[in-house]
Amino acid sequence: MSSLDRASPALKEILLKIYRARKPMEVDHHLYELGSVEYHVQSSASEPHIVYLSISTPLLSQGVMLSYGLSPYTIEMVKSVPYNIVEIVEPAKQGYQLTMRLNFANIPPGKDSLKIITEISTMQAVILSLQLKEMLQTVNSLNASQGICKPIKLVYHPREPFYVIRQPQMITAVFPMRFKEHSDVIIATAFFQELMDVGSSEEFAKVPPCNWSPIPPPELRGEPFKDLSTNGGFVSFEISSCHVEGEKLDKTVWILLNFYAHVKYHVKCTKGFIQRRLRSRLEILVQVLEDINSVEGGEIEKVQGCRFVKKLGIISKSKILRGRCGDFTRKIKRIRFRIKIHGFGRLRQKWLRIPKFSSPMGYTKLD
Repeated sequence: MSSLDRASPALKEILLKIYRARKPMEVDHHLYELGSVEYHVQSSASEPHIVYLSISTPLLSQGVMLSYGLSPYTIEMVKSVPYNIVEIVEPAKQGYQLTMRLNFANIPPGKDSLKIITEISTMQAVILSLQLKEMLQTVNSLNASQGICKPIKLVYHPREPFYVIRQPQMITAVFPMRFKEHSDVIIATAFFQELMDVGSSEEFAKVPPCNWSPIPPPELRGEPFKDLSTNGGFVSFEISSCHVEGEKLDKTVWILLNFYAHVKYHVKCTKGFIQRRLRSRLEILVQVLEDINSVEGGEIEKVQGCRFVKKLGIISKSKILRGRCGDFTRKIKRIRFRIKIHGFGRLRQKWLRIPKFSSPMGYTKLD
């Protein structure tokens, strides 16, 4: 499964616009993204090359105590940006976890500028990933060694919580799936089943095994009912030690945080593909019917409001036969009216009368 881009596209666009502006810009912009991530970008005309960027990310779990302030890993990532472009402002702006002072005057021109701004736009991914890493490494380590599994509820998006269960030899991530439309449930269920089949093949033996079930797994017993009421079932991944070694840890954590977004993206693309295929197939069928109708002399009526969809006037066989008989009858009438025999009307009234028959079974009316 491919992970989503770590760099925020909206933040990247704003920073590039400020950097490439020919005139100084006054910017005081608040930006919100999926997962309750907030940015605050500030720049003034008096200091055209200085931009202040504040980042706020959600606290994934309320029941887990994390290290206070910025971690050494986050500080290291900020300092890794070259050319002394980024400087951490302490204390951070109220309501935000990190405030950075960006000096755009030190950014070299060319392709390096795009690379540096892209790296700055990934800071929120660093902070979020660090929270999940810290929970997986420190939370409930004693109970996990004894074989006791206690689910950790993580909330990256307010309406899409998921659970992480730390076990002695692996970590299980469980995602309750909810969808608004019934068609989304059908597409997502097919996607989950395909994911299970592909994950169990020999070609993908090294990836985390995936399981889907319409009912919650036994590890989630005792959790609130509102968190376990779903219409798309439960998807779980079994993550072993080989999936969190070295650089794999960052990728695994980021995929877990964005699994909901990946499923929604897949469902949306699948619906768009189905609609395009239906439209193209409809155009082919309409073209075939047009060719047949042009041979038979039928009429085609365009439906108002549709550009490509055409409504064909379908005539039943009985109507066609009735119409042909009507044409034949009218021709006979025209031929008959051309021949006139004088006195034939009186002869027909006198001699060509339908005789009346009386039934031998008579009856009398009773009073």
